[in-house]
Amino acid sequence: MDPMTQSAQISSSQGLADGQNSAAKESKPSVKDLIHWRDPKKSGLVFGLSMLLLLSLAAFSVISVASYLLLALLCVTITFRIYKSVVQAVQKSGDGHPFKVLIDKDVSIPPETFRKHVDASLTYINRALKQMSRLFLVEDLVDSLKLAVVMWLLTYVGAVFNGITILILADILLFAVPPVYEKNKVRLLQEKLPGAMKRSKTE
Repeated sequence: MDPMTQSAQISSSQGLADGQNSAAKESKPSVKDLIHWRDPKKSGLVFGLSMLLLLSLAAFSVISVASYLLLALLCVTITFRIYKSVVQAVQKSGDGHPFKVLIDKDVSIPPETFRKHVDASLTYINRALKQMSRLFLVEDLVDSLKLAVVMWLLTYVGAVFNGITILILADILLFAVPPVYEKNKVRLLQEKLPGAMKRSKTE
């Protein structure tokens, strides 16, 4: 094989790999895309599931919510497994286990990925510990007084709202504020542009 043909094959394979990587990245919506409702179906699904989880935690304990979720998942998988077994027995087919592809899939975490995330977490943890040490040991009196005022105000917030209520309100604001802000920003920009064009014409 001549060098020209080999280099063409390498470049084409690299282009195919880059295209697959870009397509994979596009198929995974970012948090920004979700809260701006770029895809209403995905954003609605995430918002609905998050609200359902938070409302469940507000009504039941964490253990109860986790148990019900896992029980529902088991009911779905067991029912589907029995259904596929009955269909295979009736049709006398040898399709095998319906979840064989998922069972054979490697779900282990590579050591490099684990170490990378641990190192990144340690960076944030050490930074937080250093900041807490600086504030609680009063390295800067003004910053420590600011923290004391914030903690004092939070005692009043805690008397009115519990943690789950605050999380529910934060979830609603997270999905409601960005699209409203984006729409108003576009409207204000459209209102300002004609005024700017008129001023430029008069000048």
